[in-house]
Amino acid sequence: MAENTRRVLVLGAYGFIGAEVVRALRAAGYEAAGLGRSAAQAARVLPGVPFVQGDLLQLLRPADWAPLLQGADVVVNCAGVLQDMAPGELEAVHHTAIAALGAACAERGITVVQISAAGAGPDAGTEFMRSKGRGDAALRASGAAAWILKPGLVIGQGAYGGTRLLRMLAAVPLVQPVALADAPVQCIGMADLAEAVAAALQGGLPQGTYDLVEEQVHTLEEVLAETRKWLGFAPPRMVLRFPGWLLPPLAACADALGRLGWRSPLRSTAIAEIQSGVRGDPAPYRGATGREVAPLSTVYQSLPSGRAQRLDARMALLMPVAAAVLSLFWLASGLIGLWQLDTAAKVLTDEGWSGLLAKASVGFWSFADIALGLAILWRPWAVRACLGMVAVSLIYLAAATAVTPQMWADPLGPLVKVLPGLLLALITHQLLQER
Repeated sequence: MAENTRRVLVLGAYGFIGAEVVRALRAAGYEAAGLGRSAAQAARVLPGVPFVQGDLLQLLRPADWAPLLQGADVVVNCAGVLQDMAPGELEAVHHTAIAALGAACAERGITVVQISAAGAGPDAGTEFMRSKGRGDAALRASGAAAWILKPGLVIGQGAYGGTRLLRMLAAVPLVQPVALADAPVQCIGMADLAEAVAAALQGGLPQGTYDLVEEQVHTLEEVLAETRKWLGFAPPRMVLRFPGWLLPPLAACADALGRLGWRSPLRSTAIAEIQSGVRGDPAPYRGATGREVAPLSTVYQSLPSGRAQRLDARMALLMPVAAAVLSLFWLASGLIGLWQLDTAAKVLTDEGWSGLLAKASVGFWSFADIALGLAILWRPWAVRACLGMVAVSLIYLAAATAVTPQMWADPLGPLVKVLPGLLLALITHQLLQER
């Protein structure tokens, strides 16, 4: 592949869309670099790809962009957030930073390709879509050469947001749960999205705004059935259609978990977007390129599917359950220890410990259990909390061996008490590492 001379900076480079765009551009011979907040995450997802560290929350003026745009000929914006994790985050990331980027690029003659979303605009039903629309409008008004690409539901080898939710639901055994079954959805394969970006860079797509969606409109239930079929899971014995009134409390719980760092695909914005439908007009893109976006069935036929994909879907389904059970297990252990303080301390006093020291020891480790049970609920601490649980389990086993060695007269006794928590902590740690 001949090397292209244009240098491309991809914002949100290690995200679901950004990573595939970077790979596609580099495969096409472009000198593509990434920009994002975490150099460690970029090195894990895109090893060997040049990376620039930057946070859109702090790039709110044209001057802020100047040092990051050195040497760039094109900027492809794949960054975005579903809903505010802090006040004003959507406005900053989707509008203010993009307006500043457009002004900086116009001043330097840099081309911009904006990955927006089908349905984004001032009259959209969610702040996610409205803020995206404001960013699109600011970019068009900036004077920079710009393409606004508005994909529908993006289907790729990886999964995030809506596509991860589809795979989680498809992994439910025996039955197929679904809500908003009749919601209209138009999809696009990741390969077609990357091809549209390349077409803009290569002059095969006139400047403008384009919805990137397949011709056919599916129901959400049809998309879910196609996803289950692609993954190779057995057809469900029955379909469970949940009523719409269940969604608001479910979304409220997901939003609460979001404030703890768990970015669930069931948050209120995601549900609102599904309710309003994921739709666009494929005609302008078809007219400009003479090509249609591949239909959903063709997209899935082009993607490999096997044990790895089924395991990933099951892991996504299992992870929140494992984290919740682990938290309850350790909270219960600590609370029961405090409730039965005298009984638990008696084991130590029978071995010659003073009453005060025995109670202090039981109290300390009970509070340690409670702290670990709470720590796993805060997503930034969850992985380390699992390791802490493993360490404390081993400490319990070693301490019990030293204090009451006679317990090993029946080896299954201590192992049954420690191994379940130890194994669950290790499994949950691995699940969390993969998210």
